[in-house]
Amino acid sequence: MKLNRRVFIGTGAAGAAAVAAPSVFADGHGKPRVVVVGGGAGGATAARYIAKDSKGEIDVTLIEPSRMYYTCFFSNLYLGGIKSIEDLGHSYGKLAAGGVNVVHDWAVGVDRDAKTVALAGGGSLPYDKLILSPGIDFVDGAVEGWDLSSQNAMPHAYKGGSQTELLKAQLAAMPQGGTFAMVAPPNPYRCPPGPYERVSMVAHALKATNPTAKIIVADPKPKFSKQGLFQEGWADHYEGMIDWIGEDFGGGNVSVDSAAMTVTIDGEVTKVDVCNVIPAMKAGRIAELAGVTDGNWAPVNAADMASKADADIYVLGDASQQGDMPKSGFSANSQAKVCANAVRGALTGSKVFPAKFSNTCWSLIDANDGVKVGATYEATAEKIAKVDGFISQVGESAELRKATYEESEGWYAGITSDMFG
Repeated sequence: MKLNRRVFIGTGAAGAAAVAAPSVFADGHGKPRVVVVGGGAGGATAARYIAKDSKGEIDVTLIEPSRMYYTCFFSNLYLGGIKSIEDLGHSYGKLAAGGVNVVHDWAVGVDRDAKTVALAGGGSLPYDKLILSPGIDFVDGAVEGWDLSSQNAMPHAYKGGSQTELLKAQLAAMPQGGTFAMVAPPNPYRCPPGPYERVSMVAHALKATNPTAKIIVADPKPKFSKQGLFQEGWADHYEGMIDWIGEDFGGGNVSVDSAAMTVTIDGEVTKVDVCNVIPAMKAGRIAELAGVTDGNWAPVNAADMASKADADIYVLGDASQQGDMPKSGFSANSQAKVCANAVRGALTGSKVFPAKFSNTCWSLIDANDGVKVGATYEATAEKIAKVDGFISQVGESAELRKATYEESEGWYAGITSDMFG
């Protein structure tokens, strides 16, 4: 099915169809209050759908520190020179115009007994239902020699915006014949094909401006998402440029020195010109502060994304531990629609539809050489469970690959409209 903006938005319509709300279950303070923390693919979507479909019967507040949101999805295309940074930036004006109270601040604490969210600016917001969609943070000490103080020398660029711009500037400044190194993350992490699309887009950019440059990937995993497709593409487009070092060859035995600009892989020290360190990940810190994490992630119930620790808190997207869905923008958006429908039903008595989820992850290997992987999912008592899936095949025609890339462009227009209005 060719995916375009209208079709994409329509996929959420059945699950979030507006049903006349017969009553409002507020605890003596007027409208029920929903607070959403995090204005990305999960949080912005949930806030918008609850405000839109409740027709003003629920007070919805979105807490997000950034006035402009830069998507992490498609940021690799910016590194490859195919997109501009302006293409990735989205404001919250339409969301506010649609009835969402947008508060640009950091959420720094949750009092689950009092049902309030503390803000860095000193205020606090009461809630009846709290939705957390904080994305990712990084596990301390995950890569020996790297911490957040190293991120200017060795950027992670795994949160959209300034880090992505920094990495692009470093790539542009590489000497001819220089070396770009990536330290890839262990599972589970945001966007399983993301690091390998990044390798492809870095190679695409360097091939045009610095064709004798080398790319080294140190990977703690024995295999990765769409591996056959990426390695076919690397051989076709970037022969001899990319050296992927997996777990079997010491890719997990890595340390870095940001002052010396060296990467040590299984005891062998290499001087590099640019180093992209993507550490192990965990749920964004507010989930931990709210007490809804177990280990690195926040376990949720599949039917509505409610936290297993607190029925009045929901966790969406990358931060959640939900089962079979990958951590992706598409997944977060899909989960947000299910959650919004459930929260609206709980607060107004409107109809709640059975949970259905879907995901597709597109990747660009070279200009117009797009591949994809995806699946549909259902809620079971144990988890979000995969029902069926699909993946691009090696050896596909150039026409099909171009059509796949164009499909991803339609999805990007659709999801950003779905998130921000």
